[in-house]
Amino acid sequence: MGADPKTVLVTGANSGIGLATVVELAGRGFDVVGTVRSRAKARPVRDAAREAGVEVRTVLLDVTDAASCKRVVDRIRPFGLVNNAGTSFTGAVEDVGDAEARAALETMALAPVRLARLALPHMREAGEGRVVNISSIYGRTSTPLTGWYQAAKQALEGVSDALRIEVAGDGIHVVLVEPGAVETALWNAANDDLERRSSRYEEAYRRAKRGIELTQPIRASAQQVARVVGTAMTARAPRPRYLVGWDAQWAAALDRLAPTWVSDRVKRLPLGL
Repeated sequence: MGADPKTVLVTGANSGIGLATVVELAGRGFDVVGTVRSRAKARPVRDAAREAGVEVRTVLLDVTDAASCKRVVDRIRPFGLVNNAGTSFTGAVEDVGDAEARAALETMALAPVRLARLALPHMREAGEGRVVNISSIYGRTSTPLTGWYQAAKQALEGVSDALRIEVAGDGIHVVLVEPGAVETALWNAANDDLERRSSRYEEAYRRAKRGIELTQPIRASAQQVARVVGTAMTARAPRPRYLVGWDAQWAAALDRLAPTWVSDRVKRLPLGL
């Protein structure tokens, strides 16, 4: 990377995909800054970096705070931005109120696009840049009980596609990474969501919790996703989208090839809907 390594800002760096990504990118020679929401959450980043023999800086940031986003981006002036911060929003559409829906859209659609918008002038001035948005297979397809999570990811994908075209002439690449099931703490959050809801979908929630347990053996690792992010950040001509995991490949193929009524039935039956 030379004497002046390029700086990459990674949101949600304290666990899961974000933590694996800051270590991966630092190992590739980038000057990596990971965002965390508290000083306590910076500790796992320091520990993981030390164990890997790399250096990762941290900065306090709530991605839903627009003023803080501007301060951080203007100070760091990143070459690369990895929008990873997010959480689980699990529940039937009928059971999710406006406040919870807004939180999903704010955290996983509006916030990453805001950070990209703030970073673009710095990238344009440098004549190059990368925006890597961590989406999901749910950015392409929908299943029951995760409608608002999917709404946020699909909104992110729609805006990312437009942004990719708009900034291509400035030497800036916009990339979507679409993992399937990944071994992260989000599964615990999903379980908590299902536990706290009481509605006519109770049986579907019970089956969904069992389904979460069954996915454990087939989940990709956070490191697998991080390696794909590393590729997207370093490839001369990165692809617009990277699917990660065989389950993501299968789900994408199902929606692309099967009639809608077949796809819907495949998704309904395991949940008893």
